[in-house]
Amino acid sequence: MTWIEQMQSLARTGVDPTQTLGEYVAALGDRWTRGIDPTSTYDPYAAGLRRRVVPTLGHLPLTLITAGLVDRAIDRWELEYGRSTVKNTVSALVLVLDEAVRDGLLPRNPAKDRARRRTVGRTVSTEPGSPRDLALPDVATLQRIVAAVIQAGNHQAWGDAVTLLATTALRISEVAGLRVGDVDLDRGLLQVARQTYPGRGGLVTKETKGRRRRTVPIIEPLRELLVRLTTGRRDDDRLLVGPRGGVITTATLRDATNSDQLVANLGQPGLVRHGLRHTALTWMADAGVNLHILQRVAGHQDPAVTARYLHPDTQAMLDAGTAFSAWWSVVGPEQPALTVLRGGGDAG
Repeated sequence: MTWIEQMQSLARTGVDPTQTLGEYVAALGDRWTRGIDPTSTYDPYAAGLRRRVVPTLGHLPLTLITAGLVDRAIDRWELEYGRSTVKNTVSALVLVLDEAVRDGLLPRNPAKDRARRRTVGRTVSTEPGSPRDLALPDVATLQRIVAAVIQAGNHQAWGDAVTLLATTALRISEVAGLRVGDVDLDRGLLQVARQTYPGRGGLVTKETKGRRRRTVPIIEPLRELLVRLTTGRRDDDRLLVGPRGGVITTATLRDATNSDQLVANLGQPGLVRHGLRHTALTWMADAGVNLHILQRVAGHQDPAVTARYLHPDTQAMLDAGTAFSAWWSVVGPEQPALTVLRGGGDAG
């Protein structure tokens, strides 16, 4: 773009086409956040923009940012940060450059033309290929972890949180959102209707991920715990709270029990809080729970996501059946032709 063209663009749009990405981000304010959830998505996206996008690309003229530059920036972030952090950072960059396209500063968004990646975030590490790899090996290991977090945190609530996560496949925000009235001990069902987590300005309570209410079975090892947590309490009371009556979150569970070091000492160094959800879904799959029921328990919209929890042998057999069914429906065997027997002879 020539100087004259730049001045004409400035006069026409009021946006300086020579500014750097950092200057453009500052001028945008929060305009790039339109359409994202201010209670959950805003903070990680804004942090990615402030801590990674601007320090890495902010000095470059906005109109000179290319897909190659974006690729190299992502390569750098992947060496330093985890999958979720990189994903949030790239998402923020995409939203900002979408605004630049709308302002007529870019013909198309170069962050959308980035190279396809097999994984995002620390690709050099040995990440497990299946959520089954993140599950605990057996019930005895779970029981040791429950006892250890109760001792480390000096309160039963921490052990109750771990038990709920590993027997219901709920997310920790969904456990925090449970009310006493969500527990139906007579029918043996748990209603999952909301989630509670730290957001902008304090705790946020809203619909579950995917905005779908769902029902989870109460297994016998969980019944005694739920009887204890519901007896003599009002339906609208929080089912589980911390030692001081507060909401239990990933951070509070981790900090109160030093859980990262605790699980490492117990021989499970890769276990994180979300790994307890993986544990429940894996064990349910191994117990023979049907795929479509497992999908409803997990709250997944895509059955392919749930299928990753099935034992590999089971999944291979299901895949074989699906392939055979597809073949049969298209090129199945010819039906025997109907014939008329004449003459009344013996047909047999």
